[in-house]
Amino acid sequence: MQGANISAVTEFILIGFSSFPHLQLMFFLLFLLMYLFTLLGNLLIMATIWSERSLHTPMYLFLCALSILEILYTFAIIPRMLADLLSTNRSISFTACASQMFFSFTFGFTHSFLLTVMGYDRYVAICHPLRYNVLMSPRGCACLVAWSWAGGSVMGLLVTSAVFHLPFCSSNVIHHFFCHVPPLMKLACGDNVSTVAMGVGLVCIAALLGCGLLILFSYAFIVAAILRIPSPEGRHKAFSTCASHLTVVVVHYGFASVIYLKPKGPQSLEGDTLMGITYTALTPFLSPIIFSLRNKELKEAVKKTFLSKLFLHRS
Repeated sequence: MQGANISAVTEFILIGFSSFPHLQLMFFLLFLLMYLFTLLGNLLIMATIWSERSLHTPMYLFLCALSILEILYTFAIIPRMLADLLSTNRSISFTACASQMFFSFTFGFTHSFLLTVMGYDRYVAICHPLRYNVLMSPRGCACLVAWSWAGGSVMGLLVTSAVFHLPFCSSNVIHHFFCHVPPLMKLACGDNVSTVAMGVGLVCIAALLGCGLLILFSYAFIVAAILRIPSPEGRHKAFSTCASHLTVVVVHYGFASVIYLKPKGPQSLEGDTLMGITYTALTPFLSPIIFSLRNKELKEAVKKTFLSKLFLHRS
């Protein structure tokens, strides 16, 4: 009987926005603009770092890797969500659903690990400036990025394999706009569903809290080092190199905590959908804005590389 139930589920139906039938066109236009802005903003950051030799430093190479991740993460979720907003057929195959979960978790956790690496980079730059070139050598930076990707891939594989090894026998209707763990766990059946749900939740929370604590410790040492700088100008310059990263960390972990650390209880479909939007669409949308506006070197490089050429071309 259990095998028959497993073979019967060959596709799922995503109904995340079904509670907003009259707002779906507005949501489509809004999320399309946000998605395009996310792509263009991150591509602009990557092109600026690539073309400006003064930005070929570990901090900006990590930022370039972060921009690539945000493009990939949004690509794994947003195009499908936009198509479903205009379509009456919101079905997704079993394999496509598993693939979406794997890639979204892989890119999402790699993003968290890379933010931790960027915090370590700022810690070394401010607390150990004389050893910076040794500790953050090109080979060392490449290894840190590679380990971030490896860790994210392991997390994605672990979560996806744990969820999709469960039998689905109650329904195939997912009350969300993408294949996310909590709504899928509600469709699973078997004696070990609660054990798998608890295990997946603990692994995700442990990874996020571990990264968050490492970043917190890094900034504790950074703040202590900055306070020892005698001149106000020196303190301001040192902190300004961390401001954009720290702001993105607060936004990233603020929205992630809403998703993963919310208390259990009755939750409406509308609430789950709106909370999911904050993390999947709003955070990647805000990230290039924060880095472009709060990072003086990057902002000046964008003006120098693109805006000046645009004005010269017009004249």
